[in-house]
Amino acid sequence: GRDLKGIYFAMDFLSANTKSLLDSGHADGNYISAKDKHIIVLGGGDTGTDCVGTSLRHGCKTVNQFDVIPKPPNERALDNPWPQWPTIYKLDYGQEEAAARFGDDPRRYRTSTFEFVGDDQGHLKGLSTIDLEWKKTATGAPFGKIPGTEKEWPADLVLLAMGFSGPEDTVLDQLGIERDTRSNARAEYGKYATNAPGIFAAGDARRGQSLVVWAIHEGRGAARECDRYLMGSTDLP
Repeated sequence: GRDLKGIYFAMDFLSANTKSLLDSGHADGNYISAKDKHIIVLGGGDTGTDCVGTSLRHGCKTVNQFDVIPKPPNERALDNPWPQWPTIYKLDYGQEEAAARFGDDPRRYRTSTFEFVGDDQGHLKGLSTIDLEWKKTATGAPFGKIPGTEKEWPADLVLLAMGFSGPEDTVLDQLGIERDTRSNARAEYGKYATNAPGIFAAGDARRGQSLVVWAIHEGRGAARECDRYLMGSTDLP
């Protein structure tokens, strides 16, 4: 059902909204409206939060946000000490606005979508989910599906905001690249060289999920270090 009308990538939804708002205050209608619709956001993170907040401001009927991860603890876990970034439960602005309007955090943790449901006109009308149990499975996956927890949700608009979960293991394994404590490619900031000669890592692959400005900054830095590696010196900033 991925080709049903009503399923969009989060950035298409957000960028069209911003452009229409700045160009005409939404008068041109060149945006994806969430008004009076059942909205489901797939994925957490900042992008998912922006989708929740924007949908609320459009005047959505309901909004839910699904994430495959377990609900974070209220305080740091033993394996998440300072100075690591605290992985704890918190409400961002989008969830706070949803809770103020609907009375609850819109996030549903340990929830995986396995089917989009449409009508006979090819329009999205809902989706199906199943709860997840986080444990090592026979296939090596970090979680398994819990039979009997299937549920159907009404949905007129689904926004795909699945985030970055780490660099591809296959690539790192094949190249023999060492990882840091967060499973990212190990490379020193400013130099970007990995333990594998001639292999450099930058942006999310090196620092983990972050902002695009960091990806641009580190990408330029990595290009400089690649030039230095190949030519022996560099004039790049």
